[in-house]
Order: sequence, then structure tokens, then C-alpha cells
Amino acid sequence: MRPLKLLKLFFVLSVLTSCAHMNPSAIALDGIASDDHEALVQHYENLAREAKIKLQENKKVLEAYEARPYYYGRQGLDLQSHTSANIRAYEKLLRENLRYADSHKKMAIKQTSNQVNKAEAKLSHDLIIENEEYSGYKGL
Repeated sequence: MRPLKLLKLFFVLSVLTSCAHMNPSAIALDGIASDDHEALVQHYENLAREAKIKLQENKKVLEAYEARPYYYGRQGLDLQSHTSANIRAYEKLLRENLRYADSHKKMAIKQTSNQVNKAEAKLSHDLIIENEEYSGYKGL
């Protein structure tokens, strides 16, 4: 009886540990490579745009709650509180997405400047080699 229980326990633990690794990371975005900073900028700007739209909608709803609180009765304060919490959440989401977009813009600029510098270095290296071959200079 005891070996059967241990076997069942081992089986359950192995299934649970194997399933724990199946979920992808929360940071990884579907269909966007981690080094494609321009696509990440576009993604975060789209998320910020959506958050801004929802933020504006919630602000309008809050104004309606505050303009006529007698329409909503006892639940009016709860609705105002809930809408205020939504506004704070969307403001935070908007700030975070804009911060991520800004940092990926900087990374994209740095990435493109590095590629240009590498291309210039390769080009100048190629020119130096060609000049040495044709100049007749025989170095030590």
C-alpha cells in the first residue's frame, strides 16, 4: 500500500512541475522578437492609446456621476469610487506604456546607430585593406 501511495505522489508532483513551465513569461509578447525595438515601440504606443481612450471614457462617466448623484441613489458613491479607481489604474497603465515605449525608442536608436557604426567600421577596414594591396607598400 505504501509504495503505491509514493508512486501516486511522485506522479502528481511530476505532472505539476511539468505544467509549471508551460506558461510563457508575462513579459514575452506574441509575435514580436525581443530585439525588434521598433515593433515593441508600436505595441506599447497602441496599448497607451487604448488606455487613454478608456481613461477618457471613465472620466466622462465620473463627471456624470458627480453631476447628478441623485440619479444613482445609494450605489452612487460606490460607482464614483469604482470609477475613480479605474481612472487611477488607467493613468498608471498609460504612464507605464509610455515609459516602455520611450525606453524602446532609445534602444531602437542605439541599435540603428550601432549597425551604422559597424557598417562604417567594416567599410573603412575594407578600404584600408584595398589601399594596402594597391599602394605597393609591403609591411613587415
